[in-house]
Amino acid sequence: MKKLSLRLMLLPLMALVLGLSGGVAAEPAIIAKARAYLGSEAALNSVQTLHYYGQLSIEGTESETPITVEIIFQKPYRQLSVIKSDRGAEETGLDGYDGWQRVIAKDDESRWRLSLMSIPQIKSLRANVWENLSFFRGIEDVGGELKDMGEVEIGGVVCQKLVFSHGEQASFTRYFDLKTGRLVLTETLRGEKITEQGTTEVDGVKFPKVLTTVTPSGDGATQTVTITFDRVEVNETVAPEIFGVPVLSLR
Repeated sequence: MKKLSLRLMLLPLMALVLGLSGGVAAEPAIIAKARAYLGSEAALNSVQTLHYYGQLSIEGTESETPITVEIIFQKPYRQLSVIKSDRGAEETGLDGYDGWQRVIAKDDESRWRLSLMSIPQIKSLRANVWENLSFFRGIEDVGGELKDMGEVEIGGVVCQKLVFSHGEQASFTRYFDLKTGRLVLTETLRGEKITEQGTTEVDGVKFPKVLTTVTPSGDGATQTVTITFDRVEVNETVAPEIFGVPVLSLR
């Protein structure tokens, strides 16, 4: 009777263990291929901070001076973007759960207007930081979900379609070339279509040279924004304070 009782106890335990192991979805093979296209595992896993420098252009508009862009991403959830034009400067920052935007006057840096972001905006920014530093792996570890939507054809290229879902605030649908692992297209919840052209290799990791975003507008038209990156710095020393909410100096 003792043996029978022990066996009866072990059977449901084994079923539980087998059920748990069977319930963990295997990572789609295209993830490893996409990461390998960008760099080695060691190189990708070593990235803690990225600093992009570039110039921005908006189709159909002109600027007296070049529009410059700087974007810094730092693990786990820090971001600072600075856009400067002949109208002044616009900064967007994220420091953990604090998100903010600041507009600075063109001719007087002491004149600026600050606004704090809403919770949905902050969640969207956090997702954006993760997407730029994770290189497609580990979304489940941060509460997101990866959905494999199968094979589709984009511009004559057979691709694997994956959805990186961060909840209601952010989702990135990515199409990877099945042969090479190259990212062909990214779509966002806002309907943006993002493509990359060219590569710049830094510390063994490939980064896009040109990033083009096509955004639909309410009247059926679209707006095209292109960022050409001049330089990318990897793992430079960046003071955490620069990501914090700006404080007005009383001096």
